[in-house]
Amino acid sequence: MQEWLETCLPNVADSFPVLQQSILETLQMVLAAGLISFFLGVLLGTVLTVTRQNGILPNPAVYQVLDKLINLFRSIPFIILLFCLLPLTRLLVGTAIGVRGAIVPLVFGTTPFFARQIEASLWEVDPGLVEAAQAMGNSDFEIILHVYWRESIAGIARGTTITLISLIGLTAMAGAVGAGGLGNYAYIYGQQRNRMDIIYVTVVILVLMVSVIQIIGNTIAKRNTH
Repeated sequence: MQEWLETCLPNVADSFPVLQQSILETLQMVLAAGLISFFLGVLLGTVLTVTRQNGILPNPAVYQVLDKLINLFRSIPFIILLFCLLPLTRLLVGTAIGVRGAIVPLVFGTTPFFARQIEASLWEVDPGLVEAAQAMGNSDFEIILHVYWRESIAGIARGTTITLISLIGLTAMAGAVGAGGLGNYAYIYGQQRNRMDIIYVTVVILVLMVSVIQIIGNTIAKRNTH
């Protein structure tokens, strides 16, 4: 393996330890930001669904505030959002660089998008199921848990897949401005030093990550589609 790398991808071979560390950093960013965004996105998407006009807990004030905030953060390009959040990032995690410094902007950049995915998935649930659950005396929480969430597993899986793929792209963008990971590796060791083999290998690794996530997401969605 080492001999093949030195022959076909000499620059990658020279920086192989850095590549390994970059892959680990990217996975750390995706895992940490992905988990936080998942829980926040499910929460916000659920609140949006139940508080809208035809929801089970209609509350125009709450819905309008959340709706406008989500639209606001979704409309800001990630690279600008990253710079705008520098003071907050330093306040929360003590640094604005490296993997830790990337988590806060990645969460802010991902959660609004995922919340909309969750809202769309929950809103596709058959209203008749909700009415039947209400008629049976189920509480609002039981309806959310056993009707909205349970009936939307396939849609949530698809939304999670799309969001994670988008998150991988955001980590690469964050890496180009000092967050570490594969984006930083491709920019510092590849683009700035004109080493195209490093850039190509980075692209291949990112494509493989996306493909694995897509396969897992499609499998979960398919098994829960009825």
